[in-house]
Amino acid sequence: MIPEEIEQYCEAHSSPELSFLASLNRETHLTQVYPRMISGPMQGTLLRFISSMIKPEKVLEIGTFTGYSAINLALGGAGFVHTIEVNPEQESIIRRYLKEAGVENRVSLHIGDAMKVIPTLNEKWDLVFIDADKPNYLNYYNMVFPMVRQGGWILADNALWDGKVISAGTKDKDTLGIIEYNEFVQSDTRVENLLLPFRDGLMIARKI
Repeated sequence: MIPEEIEQYCEAHSSPELSFLASLNRETHLTQVYPRMISGPMQGTLLRFISSMIKPEKVLEIGTFTGYSAINLALGGAGFVHTIEVNPEQESIIRRYLKEAGVENRVSLHIGDAMKVIPTLNEKWDLVFIDADKPNYLNYYNMVFPMVRQGGWILADNALWDGKVISAGTKDKDTLGIIEYNEFVQSDTRVENLLLPFRDGLMIARKI
């Protein structure tokens, strides 16, 4: 993992967090049980930059949480973002900040089980961002893969899982889910991939 002082140096030499995203970040930390699930300013900016670079027409996000990453993907230039959140209690904060960011007309929020919602979305995805329950990462990958266009991208957050992917000892189900996902993507000849040691790890795969 990257030393904390290096992370702080990187943050100090990156563009500051947009004001409404800073408000969302703060509210998330004040109101959520697991606030560290938020993408945060560094990863949010990276997602915004990726979206800006590839200009995806259709984006699918699996795991909205409080909406930070969905907003950044939309702000980056995505034509339209579909985002899925399993917890209905998050809906009010998500919709409030989508409106404050001015992207509410380009983001469709789906509340429900992603495994049930995804088959109902008749789209061809340019970019998919997976950031949900870890044991289902590979299930999500397999489900969306046929819907990803050739040359499209699949990003998966938490691909290092606090370093637990290489730690000794018994692995919990979340760690095992991440390891399973990483190993599958690495051996999948249908993609080229990069495991980026950024924040908690970002697995980037491009469909070839």
